Amino acid sequence: MTPHNNNSKMSSSTSPVAELSSVSTVSTKTTEADATPNADVDDCEECVLSQGRICICDACDAERTKLERTKKRKRLSQSTATGRMPEYCQPAKADADMEEERLTKMTSACNTILKCIGEDPSREGLLKTPERWAKALLFMTSGYSLSAEQVLNDAVFTEDSHKEIVVVKDIDIHSMCEHHMVPFTGKVHVGYIPNGKIIGLSKIARIAEVFSRRLQVQERLTRQIVDAIVDAVEPLGVGVVIESSHFCMVMRGVQKVGARTVTSCVRGCFESNPKTRAEFFNIINR
Repeated sequence: MTPHNNNSKMSSSTSPVAELSSVSTVSTKTTEADATPNADVDDCEECVLSQGRICICDACDAERTKLERTKKRKRLSQSTATGRMPEYCQPAKADADMEEERLTKMTSACNTILKCIGEDPSREGLLKTPERWAKALLFMTSGYSLSAEQVLNDAVFTEDSHKEIVVVKDIDIHSMCEHHMVPFTGKVHVGYIPNGKIIGLSKIARIAEVFSRRLQVQERLTRQIVDAIVDAVEPLGVGVVIESSHFCMVMRGVQKVGARTVTSCVRGCFESNPKTRAEFFNIINR
C-alpha cells in the first residue's frame, strides 16, 4: 500500500498478520498535506490487537486497558492546559479564611431557607441550626477536597504470585443525590485481579468514600471507583457493584420505601470473560 493509494482495497489473499500490520500503518501514518501543528497524536495511536480478530486473553486485555488509560490521561492533561477542568480534577483545599467565609455564606443561606418555608430562625430550637447545617453539608461533600491519589498514600505493593480475584464487599457508603440533594445510602462491592500490583484493602474503602462524599448519581459513582482502581494498580480486570436506597424515591415523589437501585461497572477480563464476571457476582451474592 502506497501513500497515493490509501483507498484501495487489500487483496483477499493477504495473511491476517499482514492485514493487521497494514491497518496499523495506515492508522498511524499521515501525509505532509494532512499534518497540522495541532493534530491529535493520541487518536492515531491504535493498538494493533484492537483491529480485526483480536486476542482476548487476560494479558492482552490488560495491555489494551493500559493503552486506553494512557490516552485518557493525556487528554485530561491537554484539557488542563487549555483551561477546561478535567472530570476528576479536584479543587484546592481552602485556607482558614476561605473556609470561614464559605461557612458564613452557607449559614446565611440556611437562614433564608428557614424563612422561606415558614419557620422562625430566631426561635430557640433553630438558633444554631443554620451553622450546624452548613458544617454537616461541608462534611457530607468533603470528597471534593480529596483525590484518590491522596487517600491511597502510596499503599500499592508489588505482588506477582497472586492472579486470582480479590474482593472487598459490603462497604457502607453514604452519598447525596445531585438532583434533589437528599441522601442515598447502601453498599459497594469491589473485586479485581492483580497484574503484579496489589492495593491496601482499606484503601479500596477510602476510594469509595472519596467519590461518595460528593453530589452524585449512582451510575457515575460506580464508574469513578472502577477508574480509580484501574489508575492505581492497572489490574487484569476490575468490577464494582453498588446497591443503594435513594431517599429521593422514599421521602418524596413515588415514595417507594423498599426500592433499591443496583449498578455495576466492569473492565478488563471481567468484561471480556463471562466466567470471570460470573465468579465475581457469585462471590458478592453469597
